[in-house]
Amino acid sequence: MRTDCVPFSEIPHTSRIFLDYLAHSPTVQNFYPRSPFFRDWVKAEAAEIHPNRERCAAVAASLERQNRDFGSSENARRNIDRLRRGAFTVVTGQQVGLFGGPLFSILKAISAVKTAAEITAMGIDCVPVFWLASEDHDLAEVNHNAVIGSNGTLHELRTEARGKEDSPVGDVIFTDEINVAIETFAAQLGPSPVLDFLRESYRPGENFASGFGKLFARLFAEWGVILLDPRDADLHRIANPVFVGAVTHADEINRDLLARGRELQAAGYEEQVKVTPSSSLLFCFESGQRVPIRRAGGRFTIADREISPDKLATDVAAHPEHFSANVLLRPIMQDFLLPNLAYIGGAAEIAYFAQIAVVYRHLLGRITPVLPRYSATIVESRQATLLKKYAISFTELLRGSDNPAELLASRVLDPNLIAKFERASSQIDSAMKSVTSALQQLDPTLVDSAEKAQAKMLYQIEQLQGRAARAQARRTEDIQRHAELLSSSLFPHKTLQEREIAGIYFLARHGLELLHTLYGAVQTDCNGHHVLYLES
Repeated sequence: MRTDCVPFSEIPHTSRIFLDYLAHSPTVQNFYPRSPFFRDWVKAEAAEIHPNRERCAAVAASLERQNRDFGSSENARRNIDRLRRGAFTVVTGQQVGLFGGPLFSILKAISAVKTAAEITAMGIDCVPVFWLASEDHDLAEVNHNAVIGSNGTLHELRTEARGKEDSPVGDVIFTDEINVAIETFAAQLGPSPVLDFLRESYRPGENFASGFGKLFARLFAEWGVILLDPRDADLHRIANPVFVGAVTHADEINRDLLARGRELQAAGYEEQVKVTPSSSLLFCFESGQRVPIRRAGGRFTIADREISPDKLATDVAAHPEHFSANVLLRPIMQDFLLPNLAYIGGAAEIAYFAQIAVVYRHLLGRITPVLPRYSATIVESRQATLLKKYAISFTELLRGSDNPAELLASRVLDPNLIAKFERASSQIDSAMKSVTSALQQLDPTLVDSAEKAQAKMLYQIEQLQGRAARAQARRTEDIQRHAELLSSSLFPHKTLQEREIAGIYFLARHGLELLHTLYGAVQTDCNGHHVLYLES
């Protein structure tokens, strides 16, 4: 297997704050307390964490029960025991997408496993934890997935399972319709151990969280990834001080979040999570729905009902299981429950960690560092063959994503025609340099006009060559088909493969040993995007 590491600066649509974070540039150091390289600071971070043993024991008991229900391995049980005895954690997490979600969900878990192993090798006992974002209520984000069909195009897998509007996705129960999605997967990819895992995990009566958890328990049995479902009432009771603090410190937190937003804008960045004067950090579960709690005039509102801060704090303290953390409070809940050395996230998560620091300071007294997850595109042999055939690199494909067929066609034009275009450009360049030299002697003010004329002529030649490539593409069905295959499999919908294509697709095609291949390819000191060329 060959691996290329592509800087994120060459990946379209990468945010500036993410690029600056990876470089640990001076402009972001006020927003992130640690660099992206954990070896530089993990021992100092561990020295600042003082785990509450009683709390760790209570959390471990809940995790033991949850992971037993997921069918997690003996290795996971051992890791929970290590946590109970004082091990630190590295946490990652994701929405509980259908059939394990896009590839990056698997890459996140592998990142946590690899990072925890390397920290342990440094003499700091550390275990990996995967947080199942089961309380989110955006069903449209998780009810589908995609695989590459036999014809080389994307094929959507979807479940029609529905719950009450705005109910947590972990409460949405599968019925017989889930079998249709599984058989659609089977029809596209055939029998495999992954298909068996799907049938064992996603069955009528399961929900998005339990199906995801059971699948990941099987995929990561060897590494003992600890799975955590935050809907657990016991965990809410343990995290009660976080929820109460979000109410009693709401004014100060909101003030500092608004100030942090202004700081980010002044530095040239954007807020990942929009915060307004009416924002709060909590949702409330009412009649099965996840309802945002808002602030106005020194009071809170839930739907159309007003409630005083004192009454809300009392209700939260009495029944924390009726409340849910929003995206800016969830990491604080996580790190109150766990002795966490770092959170591993993608570009968007890293962006909102620039805001979360002020919440950490109010409610936890320390700021947990964030690390970039492993990011990768898997190039299978048929795509690698096409890239080689057309002499196109991965980054060239990304840059040419507006018209990939034209890009491919430009590489297979008649060599004589290409030579003529090159000769025409060279002749124009040579002739205009001679003209420009003469004008320099005659009247230097004309040089600029001559250089502009030269640029226009060369631009027209380039445009004409592009039109020739498009004509070639229209005449060649193979080029159109190859362009569609490369686009749909390597840069679908003009975004990275890892965000669109199911991780289980690759495991079904290449076997579970692909997990070891990915694990071996993770370089925790290289923060670019990895392009993995599989040999078969």
